[in-house]
Amino acid sequence: MNNYTSTKGINQMVKGNHQHPFRHLYSQEAPVYPNSSSLEMLWYRWRTMKTMQEDKFAKILDALGEFGTFQRRLVALTFIPNILSAFFMFADHFMFTAQEPYCNTSWILAVGPNLSEAEQLHLTLPRDANNSYLTCLMYSPVTWDLDSIIQFGLNNTEVCQDGWIYPESKKRSLINEFDLVCGKEPNKEMVQTVFMAGILIGSVVFGYICDKLGRYPATLLSLLGLLVFGFGTAFVNSFHLYLFFRFGVSQAVVGYAISSVSLATEWLVGQHRAHAIILAHCYFAVGLLFLTGLAYSLPHWRLLLLVGGAPVFPLISYIWILPESPRWLVMKGKVKEAKQLLCYAAAVNKKTIPLNLLDKLQLPGKKVTKVSILDFYSNRHLRKVTLVMGCVWFTVSYSYFTLSLKMKDFGLGIYLGKMVPGIMEVPARLCCIFLLEHIGRKWSLTVTLLQGVLMCLLLLLLPQGLKSMMVMVVVLGEFSLSASVSVFFLYTAELCPTVLRATGLGLVSLASAVGGISALTILLVSQSPSLLPVSLCCVSVILALLLCSQLPETQHQPLFDTMEQMCSQISFQRSMPQDFFSRTHSEDLTSEDSIYEDMSEEALQNTILNANIHKLDSDISPTMLLRSRGEDADRQAI
Repeated sequence: MNNYTSTKGINQMVKGNHQHPFRHLYSQEAPVYPNSSSLEMLWYRWRTMKTMQEDKFAKILDALGEFGTFQRRLVALTFIPNILSAFFMFADHFMFTAQEPYCNTSWILAVGPNLSEAEQLHLTLPRDANNSYLTCLMYSPVTWDLDSIIQFGLNNTEVCQDGWIYPESKKRSLINEFDLVCGKEPNKEMVQTVFMAGILIGSVVFGYICDKLGRYPATLLSLLGLLVFGFGTAFVNSFHLYLFFRFGVSQAVVGYAISSVSLATEWLVGQHRAHAIILAHCYFAVGLLFLTGLAYSLPHWRLLLLVGGAPVFPLISYIWILPESPRWLVMKGKVKEAKQLLCYAAAVNKKTIPLNLLDKLQLPGKKVTKVSILDFYSNRHLRKVTLVMGCVWFTVSYSYFTLSLKMKDFGLGIYLGKMVPGIMEVPARLCCIFLLEHIGRKWSLTVTLLQGVLMCLLLLLLPQGLKSMMVMVVVLGEFSLSASVSVFFLYTAELCPTVLRATGLGLVSLASAVGGISALTILLVSQSPSLLPVSLCCVSVILALLLCSQLPETQHQPLFDTMEQMCSQISFQRSMPQDFFSRTHSEDLTSEDSIYEDMSEEALQNTILNANIHKLDSDISPTMLLRSRGEDADRQAI
C-alpha cells in the first residue's frame, strides 16, 4: 500500500464515507480496538508524524542539534537589542520632568549686580492672589536706578521677553532645554502618539522588507535605526527635531521586533522556539528597569540618552556574526546558500548533517512562488488569522496603554510607576513557558486575556477610595497583558507561512499601534478621570476572547513554508472534532492511549485502518442481518 492509497483510505474511514462488506460477524475472538476518542488521537498523531516527516527543515535542524551552541548564540544576540528597544521606547516618560519656570529678568542686574536671586525675583516678578510668583509675566524693564525701583516698585507687566529661568530645577529635561512653558507645553500623550504613528508605519515597511530582502538585512537596518535615531536623539537642537527622531526610532523598535522573532522562529524548533522568544521579551522588561535606574541617577536628559544608548555601538559587529534564515533562503531559491549556512551551523554545534538530508532540501515547486500583501485578503486562512490576531493585538495594546496611563490617577511617582511593572513583567513572561508547554498556544492566549479582563472588571467595581488596592489590580492587569504579548508574537509567527511571516507580524503590529493611539485619543477626549477607557477595555477583551476560538492550535505542528502547506494543514485540522484539541490539552492520556504513544508511523496507520473496519462492522447488528436475509428470500420467492 503506497502513501497516497493509505492516506486516502484513512481519510475516507475517519470521515465515515467508506463502506465495507460484512466481516467478523461470527468470529469467536475479536482483537481489542481503541475507542473513538483514542482513534481520534491516533489519527492526529499519525497525521502529525506524517507532516513532520515531510518537513525537511525539522529533520535537518534535528541533525545539526536542536539547541546547540549556534542556536544559543543566536538567542543571546537578541538580549542587548531588546534592552535597547525598551530603553528607547519608554525614554519619553523621563524627558518631561516637571519644572517651575520664571521669566528671565537679568536686566535688573545692570543696576543691581549684587542682588541675590530671591531679591531679583521679588523686584521683577508680579504675584498672584496666593502670593506666588507668576510664571509667564514680568515687570517691564525700566531705566531707573536700583534705589528708585526699591522705593516706588514696578507696575507695568508684559510677557517674558528673554526666556525663562528654573531656579528650583534639579534635573535638566526637555522642558528647560527648549523652554516648553507658557503656552508651549508639550502634551505627553501627543508625543506618545507620534511614537505610535512611527510604529504604525514601521510595521508595514519592515514587514515588507523582512520578507522581500531577508531577515538579516531587516535586522541590521533596524539596529542602524536604533543607532541613528535612538542614540542620535541626544544631539537634537529643537523640540520638533526631537519628535522626528522619536518617529524614526519607533520604526526601528518595531522593525527589530518583527525581524528578530521571524529569525528565531525559523532557526529553532519545538519548545526551544517558545523559550527563546519569551527569554528575549524578558530582556525587554530588563531594559525598562535599566532605563528607570539610569533616569533616577543621571541629572541630564542628554546624558541619559548617551549613557543608555552607548551599548548600541557593539551591535555593529552583528554585520559579521548574525545569520540569515535558511528557510527564507530556500523559499527565495537560494538553496546553495542555505545548505552552506546549515553546514556552518552544524560545524559550530560539532555535528554532521547527512548528505541525503541536504540533497532533499529543494525549492518547493519548479520556481519561486510570488506572494504579496494582497494574499492576506485573497487567502481565506490568512485573512482570518490577520483579522483575529489584529483584533487581539489592538485589544492588548489598547488595554495595556489604558492601564499604564491609569497609574497617573493614583499619584504614583514616575520612577515607581515604571519600576513596579518592569519587575512584574519578568515573572509574567516566564509564566508563559509553563502555560505554553501544558495547554498550547491558543489556550495560553485565552488564559492571559481572561485574567486581563478580570482585572479590568475589578478596576470598575472597586471603590475609588481604595487606591492601594486599585494600584495592585492595575499592576496585575499589566502582568497579564505583558504575558499575552509574548504568547501573541510566538502564536502569530507560527500561524503565518515563511514566505509571508514577517508581513503578517507587521500587519498585526499595525493593529497594535492603532490600539495605542486609540487609548491616547480617548484619554485626551475624556480629560478628567473616567470609567469609559476601562469599560472599553472590558468590551474589547471579551470580543478578543470570542475571536480566539476561531484560531487553530500550532503546538507540536511544523512551520508552514508555503501557502499550499498551510492550506493543507488547516484543512486537516478542520476535519477533526471541534473539541478535540481542547481535550488533548485538558485531559491526561488514559492507559489505553499511552499504549499507542510510541508507535511507528506504519503501526499507527495499520491500527487506524483496522479500528475503522472493526467500527464499521460493529455498527451492523445481527437483527439487521437477519432482516436483510429475509428480504432476499422474499425477493427470490417472488
